[in-house]
Amino acid sequence: MTLEVGVLGYRFMGKAHANALARLPMFFPDAPDVERSVLVGRDEEALGEAADRLGFAEIATDWRDVVDDVDVFYNLGPNHVHAEPSIGALEAGTPVFCEKPLAPTLEEAEEMADAARESGVPHGCAFNYRFVPAIRYAKRLLEDGELGEIRHVRGRYLQDWLVDPEAPWAWRLDEDMAGSGVLGDLGAHTVDLVRFLVGDDDLAGDVERLSGHLRTFVDERPVEGGDETRPVTVDDAYSAQLEFENGAMGTLEASRFATGHKNDHTIEIHGSDGSLRFSLERLNELELLRKDENRGYETILVTDEDDPYVDHWWPPGHVIGWEHTFVHENYEFLSAVDEGGAFAPSFEDGLAAQRVLAAIEDSDERGEWIALE
Repeated sequence: MTLEVGVLGYRFMGKAHANALARLPMFFPDAPDVERSVLVGRDEEALGEAADRLGFAEIATDWRDVVDDVDVFYNLGPNHVHAEPSIGALEAGTPVFCEKPLAPTLEEAEEMADAARESGVPHGCAFNYRFVPAIRYAKRLLEDGELGEIRHVRGRYLQDWLVDPEAPWAWRLDEDMAGSGVLGDLGAHTVDLVRFLVGDDDLAGDVERLSGHLRTFVDERPVEGGDETRPVTVDDAYSAQLEFENGAMGTLEASRFATGHKNDHTIEIHGSDGSLRFSLERLNELELLRKDENRGYETILVTDEDDPYVDHWWPPGHVIGWEHTFVHENYEFLSAVDEGGAFAPSFEDGLAAQRVLAAIEDSDERGEWIALE
């Protein structure tokens, strides 16, 4: 059976997922057959141009006209439109794949997760970095106990696209539309990767308590193409300290003001028997320090045929890129839809990350450590 896919949103993430859907039959022949059926947006003229470019058969300006008629619904719109269309699709019995963060607020994320549980259909939250081969390789090492007892977890996500105070205002800088700033946009990815890698009970376990700090550096920005300015109502940077269930210490941070960093998502994990380090800017590599090795880290090129997902691409040493993570993600999600199985990261994973993000905000407002249930 061919799965008809409806997609809300045609800009950054719309392009990323349309590209992934187009590549699936070329590189993942066992993937379900997919038709890019309907592209959803508000501007009919721009929508038509995008549909032609991205390979969609039809367009629609109201998601309500779509969710009953497609086999899968992708919600790739801004954060403030995540809840209602996703819940509407789930109530119609349509599997939903939603961008991260799951919602602008914890309350809406809880409503979305409730709807997903009640629907009985597959659902996914778009944490694409789980599908980097090097991250999957790291997960395998951790599950095999290669690092021993986990003691330190560090995660940072640094960008610099707002360093210039004259950089134009965008929806991501508005609390009503985004919910939060760098915390939800970048911090959500880091929180999810930390949960994915060390969240098992026999590793670091859950986050038990945390302390957070948020900062906005530029309070207003010019509107592109005009003389007015608009206020920035979200955070430009955050940092957090975490205490895990097993006693491990965690430090997280993200910024859009880290001059010289374009898309630097770095994870470090230190255990009693070894350490590992990953950077998205070198996503085909994993740095590993094994037990009793005192001469520094070994750099592993994760491109061999027996490495996760790599057998679908090129010969060893021929690297893949950022866009390939979306192909892997779509393959796993659409396979779950086709088989009627579960997918991870699910809406429950999105909600779990949202709880940590909300606690970081709460900690900043209250100026104290916050315990998580």
